[in-house]
Amino acid sequence: MFLSLRRRVGASFIIATAVVVAMGFTVFFFLDSLNNQISNITVSSNKISLLTDEVRISAVSILKMQKKILTTRPTPEDLKRLENLTEGFQSQLQRLDSFYTEIEAKKIISKMQGYVDSLKTIVGKSSLFYRDGEGISAINELTDKILEAFSEFQDIQYFQNEQRDKQVKSIIGETRRYMLITLIITFLGTILIALVIPGKIAMPFRKINDAVRELQDCNFDVSIYYDQEDEIGELAKELNKMITNMKKFEQLRTDRISVEHRKFDTLANMVKKNIMIANAKGELTYMNNPMYALLEMQSDDVINKNITDTVMPDTIIETFEIAIKRRSKIENAEITIPRRRKVIDPVTGEYVYEDTEEAYHGYANVIPIRAKESNLDYYMMIISTEVFV
Repeated sequence: MFLSLRRRVGASFIIATAVVVAMGFTVFFFLDSLNNQISNITVSSNKISLLTDEVRISAVSILKMQKKILTTRPTPEDLKRLENLTEGFQSQLQRLDSFYTEIEAKKIISKMQGYVDSLKTIVGKSSLFYRDGEGISAINELTDKILEAFSEFQDIQYFQNEQRDKQVKSIIGETRRYMLITLIITFLGTILIALVIPGKIAMPFRKINDAVRELQDCNFDVSIYYDQEDEIGELAKELNKMITNMKKFEQLRTDRISVEHRKFDTLANMVKKNIMIANAKGELTYMNNPMYALLEMQSDDVINKNITDTVMPDTIIETFEIAIKRRSKIENAEITIPRRRKVIDPVTGEYVYEDTEEAYHGYANVIPIRAKESNLDYYMMIISTEVFV
């Protein structure tokens, strides 16, 4: 299935949006889960704390009644109040027991409930006691045991509070770790999407750009391969057609230039005068046969080489340089061509040319063939033994 460029950009935007939304929901899920866990722990802890405070108040009230019974003659109202306190205390212990699952805490609460049941039974069966009565002694003993058990329970509760704080910190740390992992995965995924999708979209444009650069260098042996049926695919097809047409045109132009060059070469060789052509850079591009014969050179010695890098006579070099520098016509410049022979350089041991007597004396005319830009100019030199009129 091929998507247009517009749809692919839209799909990329949708994917990026989906990633952001998914990240937001994931972070919200972890934060909500953290909030629920901490809320449950806090609510349970607050209920236990409130109930523990109620138990503590009841225990203190029982302790006060115990001291009152021990120090003064108990009245029926005092015993009734003590009985009511034990009933309320027993109810509080039952509710407190429902919040705990630890065996040790339930064991202590069960122990306190046993003491409270015994205290309730003794108070219910007692009549008016004296200070040294057996009932008063039993109440005193049971009250002390209840307070002792409550102290043990508070120690356990303190330890459990520490455990609860550690649990909250652990939950927060675990949630933070999961959120960090989620953010890292999302970040890496976003980078991957940011690298892959723009790269997939930009790749065909890069191919087109490379092809255009090759065309600028007059290299027509290029093509753009792109198999997507979208706007870029249509552009690639049209560019490939254009490249093919340009290649055909270049071939026709080359053939035409070759034909014209052969015609010019034929005409130049038919002329008895010596002809040579150089471009604006001073590179020799053409010499006719009479000129080769006059200079006793081969095409490999001069063609496509700068005139100053050849063994061309100095008068020809100077005349060309003046014409190129001035971009003007030169008429009847004296040309002297010495006879040269090859000798061995005693220093380098290589063959060099040595000028001897004058072999040719004539006149040269340089005709500039101008183009739109000076660096595209050509300069044709015609050498003859006679002065040009």
